[in-house]
This record gives sequence, C-alpha cells and structure tokens, in this order.
Amino acid sequence: MPTGNDRARVSLVELDRFCREVLLACGADAATADAATRAMMHGTRHGVDSHGVRLLDHYVTALEGGRLAKVPKLKPVGGFGAVETLDADHAHGALATYTAMDRAIALARQFGIGAVAIRNSSHFGPAGAYALEAARQGVIGFTFCNSDSFVRLHEGASRFHGTNPIAVGVPVEGQDPWLLDMATSAIPYNRVLLYRSMGTTLPQSVASDVSGVDTLDADKADMLAPLGGEFGFKGAGLAGLAEILSAVVTGMSLSFDLAPMGGPDFSTPRGLGAFVFAILPEAFGDRERFDAGMTRYLDVLRSSPARADCRVMAPGDREWVVAADREASGVTLDPATHAAFGVLAGRYGAQLPVLEMPAQSQVDGT
Repeated sequence: MPTGNDRARVSLVELDRFCREVLLACGADAATADAATRAMMHGTRHGVDSHGVRLLDHYVTALEGGRLAKVPKLKPVGGFGAVETLDADHAHGALATYTAMDRAIALARQFGIGAVAIRNSSHFGPAGAYALEAARQGVIGFTFCNSDSFVRLHEGASRFHGTNPIAVGVPVEGQDPWLLDMATSAIPYNRVLLYRSMGTTLPQSVASDVSGVDTLDADKADMLAPLGGEFGFKGAGLAGLAEILSAVVTGMSLSFDLAPMGGPDFSTPRGLGAFVFAILPEAFGDRERFDAGMTRYLDVLRSSPARADCRVMAPGDREWVVAADREASGVTLDPATHAAFGVLAGRYGAQLPVLEMPAQSQVDGT
C-alpha cells in the first residue's frame, strides 16, 4: 500500500470486501462478519469515520482475545406482547442490535410498536445504522446504548457516563430518511482517537484534561464534555436517558462499572446493554397523511432562511451528500487505519483494498 502521506482513495466496495474477508479469516461466523461490516460501512459511507472501518482492528482484537463470541447463540429470554428481551451471548454489538431491530420492526408491524432490550452485547459502532435500518423498512426506529465512562457530568471533573448514543430514523416517502445520530457527549471518544491519528486540534469545549479543564490537545484529552457546552446539563440528562434504557432496564452494567473498550483485558466479555424500539406510523393514523406531513415539514425546513454563508439542513442531509460522494469517489483512510490494514492483511492473508489515485494526481501525472 502507499505510504500514509499518499492520498490514495479506497472504494467502498473494496473496503466492504476487505472487512468481511478479515473477519471471516479470524474465525467470526458469517452472521457476525456481515453485521459488523454493515455497521462499519455505514459509518464510513456516511462520513462517521470515528465509527467506520477504523474499528476493524479493534473488533479483530476483541474476537481473537475472547471478549466477543465468534459463533454466538442469540436468543429471546423474555417478554410479552410488543416487548422482548434478547440475550446476545456476547456477540458483536452490531449483530445483536441488527437482530434486535429486526425483531422490533416485526413486533411493530403486529402491535403498532415494538421494543427489544438487549443483554450481553458489546460495542456496536454507529447507532444510526440500526435506526436507519428501521426507517428503510418504513417504520420509525430508535436506538440507545451506554458505554464505559469517559464523559464528565456538567460541571464535573471525573468520568461518569459513556458517550451513550441516541439515534432516530424516520421514513420519508421518495427521499432518504430523516436521521438523527448523536452522542450525548460533545463528540464521541473515537473521534478523539481519529484527531490523534490525524494530528488535528480538537474543537472548543469538547474534551477535558485529567483535572476536568478543557483542552484542545487530543493527546491530553482524558475525558469528554457533555453535549451543550455551558448548557451541558442537557447532554448529561440525555446521557442519563440512554443509561436508564440501556443498562437499568436491561439489567446490564452502568457506564462506570463497565470494563474499558480499549482494554487491556480483551478476554472478558463486557456485558453491555442496549435498547431499540420501532413505531409503525400508520398504527396511529393515515399513512398518507404521515407521509405528506414529513414531506411538508422537510420542504419548509430546507427552504428556511439561512445565515450568510450557511445552509439549513435536516438531520441526515450531510450524511447523504457524503455518501453520494464516497460511493462515486471512494474514501481516504487515516494513517492509523491505513497501517492497521497492512498488518491485518499480512496476518490473515487477506488481499488489501485496491487503491485508486486521486483525480488531481491523475490529471497532473504525479
């Protein structure tokens, strides 16, 4: 592969192929390789690079170490009517959550609403992948998860909540869904790692050093700030909502009791919880009226006056633009991911993704 200084781009098709090949080669079953790849590719395709293919090396480490079951046996362990509980058997979090969302969608089609609590899961990557899956199937999808402590409370000076993501996907007739995918921290921890890899300065008010003082240096970031800056109590409250649904309702560990995602122990399952639910819009009224309402809402939103040099967008609009560009032109890997792919290819005998030189280099002949 070219060096990290070369700006070669990799096609999404090749990235998908490489991730699947490596996961299967390390012993993961086909369902795990498929779900993990789908989730990572959602992140990379839509510009959520902190939760994209850069996680492949981490997932392989967790699979090889024993934290994740390579051939898990997922099964329902309770519930009634429109609610169920899924024991994921320490599966990869993407397999657990796609499975749970599929079941929530089926329950919603039967009852109008379906909710599934997930036990014994693990890191699931981009929460939006699962909410989007619901929206693509014509229902409103919600996804919640907690994670190990890395976010201080508002005016706090120690880690308490995880980044505790919340995602919601809403179908829009004839258009891409309305998609909200947010960490309840100012930024996700994986974005700090991405900034470190790229040697980039952090934005204001997103991370703190070991004493709780804000820092712009990714290498000094010891904890994240809650969403909201001076009004961080709002982000901390939303993190608490995700915590209650993901950990308290499921009976799994609270953020401050979870083993760190980054190890050093990769042999012990982490036992994460998560929570998904789905709503069938026509269960509450006429579907045509719902579709017309969403279309009207988004038409007016997108045509609303914008500040100078700005553009008003709905949640998901930026992601669809990025996805279209990356489908056509591929994506440039960050240096750390680039290096990790080389190691994984050598270890498992996988063919590295085919690299494409950037268009400018082809024009210049360089």
